[in-house]
Amino acid sequence: MLKLIKLFLLPILLISFNQNATYADVVQLLSGSEIHGNIIKRTDNKLWVDIGEEVIEIHMSQVKHVNVDEDTAIQSEINTANLYRTSSNLPTRSPREQAKRVGASVIKVSTPSASGSGVLLNEDGHAVTNAHVIQGETDLRVTVWIPQQDGTLKRTTIEDVSIIAVNNHLDLALLQLTHPENLPFDFSVLEFAETIEVGQMVFAIGNPLGLERSMSQGVISTKQRSFDGLTYIQTDAAINPGNSGGPLFNSRGEVVGITNMGITAAESLNFAIPTRYVKDFIRNREAFAYDEKNPNSGHLYHKPPERSKNGVAPALKDSNLDSP
Repeated sequence: MLKLIKLFLLPILLISFNQNATYADVVQLLSGSEIHGNIIKRTDNKLWVDIGEEVIEIHMSQVKHVNVDEDTAIQSEINTANLYRTSSNLPTRSPREQAKRVGASVIKVSTPSASGSGVLLNEDGHAVTNAHVIQGETDLRVTVWIPQQDGTLKRTTIEDVSIIAVNNHLDLALLQLTHPENLPFDFSVLEFAETIEVGQMVFAIGNPLGLERSMSQGVISTKQRSFDGLTYIQTDAAINPGNSGGPLFNSRGEVVGITNMGITAAESLNFAIPTRYVKDFIRNREAFAYDEKNPNSGHLYHKPPERSKNGVAPALKDSNLDSP
């Protein structure tokens, strides 16, 4: 059984645990000591390091630098069985730390009439956005932010964009981008399993009102809000026009939803499409394949006609009718 040590309660002299073991992460303390282990959770105030037989809880006020070999660990756990990517072993981080890691996967989708957001799903350039962002448009441009060797992001506009599939019922569209340098894209993983809970912290990154790469933070208000036969994630994270199609992340950096609407006459009433719908749409994308010569191709679900008046239909009141 692992033991939990609260490091900020202990005198710090020299810390050396299991020198023969090899760990990916290194925590440098203000005292000059180092802790080698695997960071299993991190917030703005504390971090927890697994050093083998024990887990150390460290207050960030004692930390000078954290060197996380995160990319290698995450890439080894990436599931590539589908067009989208998932991972079952992502560490928990604060929104500030996660935004640095996943920010390059968020894109801006522009048309002659409007703009919205989206998120890259894999290294090949497949991305998802809202159907209403590209509705009726074929001339698309996508703005991406490509990581550079010096740690900065290069703002790049891509015009080689293809519409792969559109599902108006779910309000989802699948795009494919071509990298200008023929390199792999940075991407974000979809939630491995639907484990969101009411009160759970989430954050959104998008381009509200054209303000690129804006981040907002909030919590899950409810995970089962029903509209027109579908259920949505309700959150108080700020969602504005331009955020549509962008990702809603959890503390592990997984996409838990695709933001698509908010109630403008009220505050903190915003909604996202759960990833279970996103996964189903992508797995069955051929049924919603887009054809520029026939934009109405694929399965379209029209709203049924509304009742002309309330009450029970006469046919249902007649018990003498034969059963079909």
